[in-house]
Amino acid sequence: MSGSHDLTGAALPPLTVVLGGARSGKSRLAENLVTATQRPRFYLATAEAWDDEMRERIDLHRQDRGPEWTTVDAPLDLCSALSRIPSDGCVLLDCATLWLTNHLLAEHDLEAEAAGLLTALARCPAPVVVVSNEVGWSIVPENVLARRFRDEQGRLNQKLAAQADLVLGVMAGLPIVLKGRMPARAA
Repeated sequence: MSGSHDLTGAALPPLTVVLGGARSGKSRLAENLVTATQRPRFYLATAEAWDDEMRERIDLHRQDRGPEWTTVDAPLDLCSALSRIPSDGCVLLDCATLWLTNHLLAEHDLEAEAAGLLTALARCPAPVVVVSNEVGWSIVPENVLARRFRDEQGRLNQKLAAQADLVLGVMAGLPIVLKGRMPARAA
C-alpha cells in the first residue's frame, strides 16, 4: 500500500496504525489525525458493553467525540463496515485489540479473520487509522488463553504495520514515528 489521499487538511496515507499501551494517548492521537483531514469522520467501534462500567465508558467516548463523528458498531464484522465507507470520508477503527478479543472468545479462525481484515483495509476507498494495543511489553501471562491472546495480538500488529504506510507508537501521550511521516497539521 502506498500513495496518499487528496485531502483538504492534513494528508494521511491509505492506512495508518497507532500502537500503544493502555492510557498511552493512542486513541486521542488517532482522533486528532482523522479530525485534521477535515473529511467526514467515521468511527468503527469494536467494544461491546458487557457491563455497566463498559457501557459508561462507551457513552463517554461518544460524547467526547461529538456529533461530527458517525459511529458504526462493528465488534466482529469490520470488513462489511469498511466496505460501506464513502471515498470522501476518513475512518478511525478503535480498536483492533478488542476486535481480536471478540473473535478469540468466539473461537473464530483468527488467521482467516486477520487476512479478511487486511484485505478490507486495502480495499477501503478512504484513509483508515487503526488503533491497536501493544501488549507484548509486559510479563508472560500465567494462563494459556492470555498467552495465546498476547501472541495473536503481536502477530496482528506486525501484519497491520507491514501493510501501513504510517505507523506511530504512543508513550505518555507522545507520538513516536516508527514508519513513514507524521502529517504536520495532525501532530
